[in-house]
Amino acid sequence: MPASRTLYAKLWDDHEIARREDGTSLLYIDRHLAHEVSTPQSFETLRTRRRKVHRPETHLCVPDHAVSTRSRLTTASGPMAHAQIEQLYANAEEFGLPLIRLEDAQQGIVHVVGPELGFTLPGIVLACGDSHTSTHGAFGALAFGIGASECATVMALQALTQKRARTMAVRIKGALGPWVTAKDVALSIIAHLGASGANGFAVEYQGEAVRAMSMEARMTLCNMTIEAGARIGLVAPDETTFAYLKDRPHAPKGEAWEEALTYWRTLPSDPDAVFDRVVEIDADTIAPSVSWGTTPYESLPVTARVPFLEDAGDEASCARLVQVCSYMGLTPGQPLEEVAITHAFIGSCTNGRIEDLRAAASVLKGRHIAAGVTALAVPGSTAVKRQAEAEGLDAIFRAAGFEWREAGCSLCVAINDDRLGARERCASTSNRNFEGRQGKGARTHLMSPAMAAAAAITGKLTDVRKLAGEPPAWEQAA
Repeated sequence: MPASRTLYAKLWDDHEIARREDGTSLLYIDRHLAHEVSTPQSFETLRTRRRKVHRPETHLCVPDHAVSTRSRLTTASGPMAHAQIEQLYANAEEFGLPLIRLEDAQQGIVHVVGPELGFTLPGIVLACGDSHTSTHGAFGALAFGIGASECATVMALQALTQKRARTMAVRIKGALGPWVTAKDVALSIIAHLGASGANGFAVEYQGEAVRAMSMEARMTLCNMTIEAGARIGLVAPDETTFAYLKDRPHAPKGEAWEEALTYWRTLPSDPDAVFDRVVEIDADTIAPSVSWGTTPYESLPVTARVPFLEDAGDEASCARLVQVCSYMGLTPGQPLEEVAITHAFIGSCTNGRIEDLRAAASVLKGRHIAAGVTALAVPGSTAVKRQAEAEGLDAIFRAAGFEWREAGCSLCVAINDDRLGARERCASTSNRNFEGRQGKGARTHLMSPAMAAAAAITGKLTDVRKLAGEPPAWEQAA
């Protein structure tokens, strides 16, 4: 092994079982999260091949994608969703896997529940049948999304064949400005790199702005990594990480905790470790941002305009701009702050944590959403919901005209009973704005919770800085 290594290299080296001549490696998988949409085929593969789950205690099954956030009934999202949820229950029971049912106090989105239970830990390799598994890299874990057949392999063998990635350091230098959040940082990075700019890389986020972020903000940042083409996003564990994890249900206890800390403190990239690519961005160049197109990389500061045709560059880019504007109902050169919305959504595995709800509530307090706007606040987990209610945040959302929901993926993806109609436009805190993502013909603008709250109030895309004063200190990292 080289004397100086990156965080990614340390995680990989610690889990590499064997290296093959074709350049791939057999990698040990410590933990696996399973939800109702990605695993039916996985369990059927085990059943067909008469395989047992190798280490049942290293898996956790949670329904989240297809569930209704209007109620806890498995039937509320329709017969297909009901069948998926019930099948997850039956499969977990048959194979002896830990299961969190829909009505359980620990239920929520897998990428919210895993960290808050301490199931996600520094130094582990974690897999899940969902592309936003990169979220867990915020803890210094090697975490990535996998397909249904790979889920079956992990359950049967506790290992996967993977190809080692190249390494990229993205350094955010300096301090973020007021109301500039991790979501704005993520959108800015993606816009800088492009939709496939990080393809084949494991991205480690570094710099003063990242170190100052809370764990919830770091999870937002790592969650969005896949939108730049990378399966893996990482932040080195530090005292912020350890404080978050201490006393979590699945975190080590007693002497095991002290032993874990000793190991975790060896994980950060060595000071002289060499990355294959380094990207540096000044924090003071990042502003509250929104997506205008149909991919996250088509994002700009909210004070900007939709690109002009003459600025599109080559013929293909011009054609792309025309196509996107047609779908999104926009005009080249149109100021983004003139774009009216019909819906606002605050939630998802990207921005459904307690700090996200606090940020939105601080903007909404004493205000009401605009006429004609439908607004949803959906906690990322039942634990988040209970904490928000204990803090009185639910009352603020309701008084402002928001619907206050149960935990689940909700309007992030149109496979449950929340979806938009054609040409309806949403200010959304979710992670993807693809065509049809929130419903056939729906138009999605990605932004932070504070920005979504501001849009709900004014009825159009709005710079939150025009509505709010200096944010509370914790909000700088939210």
